This record gives sequence, structure tokens and C-alpha cells, in this order.
Amino acid sequence: MTGSIVVGYTATDAGADALALGIRLARSIDAHLDLVIVLPPAGTRSASVVPPERAFEDHVRGQAEEWLRAAIAEVPSDVRSLGHVRFNESFAEGIIAAGEEFDARLLVVGAANGSTLGRHRLGSVASELVHSSPIPVALAPAGSRRNADADAPIPRVTAAVGTRAGADVLLDAAVRLAAAARGTLRLVSLVPFDVPAGLDTGAISLVQNAHGDDVLAQVRAALPDGVSAEVERAAGDSVEDAVAHLRWHPGEVVLVGSSRLAQPRRLFLGSTAAKMLHELPVPMIVVPRTRAEAGDN
Repeated sequence: MTGSIVVGYTATDAGADALALGIRLARSIDAHLDLVIVLPPAGTRSASVVPPERAFEDHVRGQAEEWLRAAIAEVPSDVRSLGHVRFNESFAEGIIAAGEEFDARLLVVGAANGSTLGRHRLGSVASELVHSSPIPVALAPAGSRRNADADAPIPRVTAAVGTRAGADVLLDAAVRLAAAARGTLRLVSLVPFDVPAGLDTGAISLVQNAHGDDVLAQVRAALPDGVSAEVERAAGDSVEDAVAHLRWHPGEVVLVGSSRLAQPRRLFLGSTAAKMLHELPVPMIVVPRTRAEAGDN
């Protein structure tokens, strides 16, 4: 299985975290890395501050290429990687354009500055990506670069599944990723947070159990040999409470689907996924409802 993973790179801690997650994903699914730095075009700078001269743009490009060379030097020799400089007024738009150019399976970005170690905090770039990208977006928690198992393959893929439209696309992406990584697959049922208001507790339990069994049977029928799957029913008074009480393996990733509010072939991070993000200690991959290629071309 081949393909590209585009890392939105900056010479910062967040960039190093994104690169670390990109390396883990590339190793797990036999992909190569395209490290992309996006710079603003010279013409967008105020002439009173920086004259929009070609010499200055060449200087900035040279600095970016130096950062990319230093980053690529940190990539293990068994992971193929290339560096690219692109110019765009929007970093997020530049990363999406690069992803489309390279037919990327994933875009990877780090957390915002000031994030708590091991947690997520969406900066402006990540926020724009998870609300507009046509390509799945992987979010690296702060401190991913310090993970002792940063070079190891993904041991488990967790898919947070509910009953709304788009669940089949998410399941397909999760199965593909788990199979490519040769890891296990865990399906976390979010039915208690995805049912009509006012439904009593007993009814919710019945719906959750039936839904979990149905999903597990569907997934097991599609799993290749050597990949196992299990269902875990999320329990808690809220999404955040449920996520906080789930056990997470070092190095695993969680997949969530895009909101039903998303435009066709675009992401839109829904309220449930946003609440999960506050408590997750592992990377999150957001999958568009109309795309199932998080683990395949």
C-alpha cells in the first residue's frame, strides 16, 4: 500500500509533533511523507514594512528549505520523505492544495502553542482544516515528539461510532487503517450521546447494545485475516466524561466522522468530536463523510 501523508510543517514544537505523528502513520500504512511549509506571497506583505522584492522571497524560501532539510534529517531512513515550500495567503489553504497535488491520504498538523502536554488545542490552521478540508486530517497532541514510542507502528485504531449518516464511511476508513497498520480495531459506541433527547436510560442501553452488536458483526465481516475487532460501550454523563474513562493504549489513534453539517466532500468538526478532543490523550483523525481513504488510495 502506497501513498502520501502531507505534514503541515513549521520549525516549532507543533511542527515537530506533526512530523512525529506523520512518521508513525507513514510507517504504519507504508506511505511516504511530504513535508510542506507554506509561506505568504511577497505581494501580500505591506510595502511600508517589507518591500515585496524577489530577493526577499528567495531569502525566505532559502530559510524554509533549510528548516525542511533539518526536519528530513530527523526522519528515519526507512521512511521516504520530501520537503516542499509553497506560497499561499492561507497556511491551511496551502496545505490542502499540497494534499490535493500529492493525492494525499492524510494531512497532519500539530496542536496550538500553549497546549497542555499530551492534549489537543486547535489553533487557527487546524481549526480551518477540520472545517474545510476534503482530505482526512490527523491532529497530533502536544508533546507527540517526546513520545518514547514515537517510531513504533500504530497498535490500535479506535473508531467513535454513532447512528447518524456517515457512520459507514467512518467504519470503512477505520477498517482500512487497522488492516494497513496490522493493529487491532476498537469500536466505541457513542449511542448514549447520539439519541433523541428524553429517551429513558433503559431504552438507551437497549439501543446501544443492539447498535454495538450490529456494527461489530458488520466490521468483522469486512476485516482481513489477522485483524481483530471489539466493541466498547462508552459510559458517562457526558461525552467528555465517557472519553476520560476510556483506556487508551500508547500510540493508538482515534477516528471520528465529520458532522452532518459538512458541505459535500468537506470536513466539519461536529460538537461531539470537539468535546472528545478536549479529553483525548491520543491523535485524532477526522474523516470526511464522503471519503473512506484514510487507510487506502
